[in-house]
Amino acid sequence: MQPMQKQPSASPWLHEAIARIEADYQRSADTHLIPLRLPAFAVHGIDLYLKDESTHPTGSLKHRLARSLFLYALCNGWVHEGSTIVESSSGSTAVSEAYFARLLGLPFVAVMPRTTSPEKIAQIEFHGGRCHFVDSAGAVYDAARTIAAETGGHYMDQFTYAERATDWRGNNNIAESMFTQMAREPHPVPRWIVVGAGTGGTSATVGRYVRYQRHATQVCVADPAGSVFSAYHRTGDAALTAPGSRIEGIGRPRVEPSFIRTLVDRMVDVADCESVAAMRALSQLLGRRVGPSTGTNFVAMLALASEMRERGERGSILSLLCDAGERYLPTYFDTDWVDRTFGDCSAAQQKVDALMG
Repeated sequence: MQPMQKQPSASPWLHEAIARIEADYQRSADTHLIPLRLPAFAVHGIDLYLKDESTHPTGSLKHRLARSLFLYALCNGWVHEGSTIVESSSGSTAVSEAYFARLLGLPFVAVMPRTTSPEKIAQIEFHGGRCHFVDSAGAVYDAARTIAAETGGHYMDQFTYAERATDWRGNNNIAESMFTQMAREPHPVPRWIVVGAGTGGTSATVGRYVRYQRHATQVCVADPAGSVFSAYHRTGDAALTAPGSRIEGIGRPRVEPSFIRTLVDRMVDVADCESVAAMRALSQLLGRRVGPSTGTNFVAMLALASEMRERGERGSILSLLCDAGERYLPTYFDTDWVDRTFGDCSAAQQKVDALMG
């Protein structure tokens, strides 16, 4: 009879890596929940809130995702001492993953289109990451896999693992935090939670959590023009493609594995000019700049609130302030750039201002 082989124990480096990430989490306070003062809806018993994810150390909602992806990869044995971390991202996910890679002393490579803004590149490099450029957005996936294979590293692949890396029952769960912070509000169980979708990880986490907790909350995804998710939600055809979104951080040209359509109750299509107009209006309301994907969310919030008002419903609507607008000063906050990219947005601005009352 052959003796039973002893399974290898986790390395001291792995223990230390997980400890560093957990210590970073303990140093972080929860993000704020901001009530929006909109008398046009409040007088009808409809309250709107934003959870401000811009206050994370890396400045966006993706800080939570990056933490979860690193823990998932470490505990699965995919990342080891010296591993090169590779991600297909030109935005906030890459910034956040570069932060955690540096925390663990690991090299990081972000694969991105050549058109990525110098501001985003600078943020990734600030956290010690390296940027690898490809000619088109569709080329990032294969390039990331190739670099990971050539370096003996690990491709994080946010678009596949976002929905499974986060424990949707608790533990670094944004949905759990939302409901805890809403506990003393007039309508503590939201009628709607509105999110955007880049990977689909946030909508999956929220959707699973509200079902697990048996809340009467529905999940709405605000989808920008050019994204495939809305058409996929209607048809269920995972082979669909689209041009891709011009609103950074959300929308995709292909159906990503982490977007689970059965967890989304409603899609709201949002035109680009509406996203920009809502970004501007919300920035003015809050007294500080927010990013364009938050504008997309806000358009859907206003649409849902208007429907509730028409039906005489009372309740709350909750969404995310995804990142700060300072990242977009040369682009979405530059009038000339907006005019060149999207055209005249004055009609959309009037529409958003009218919805806000």
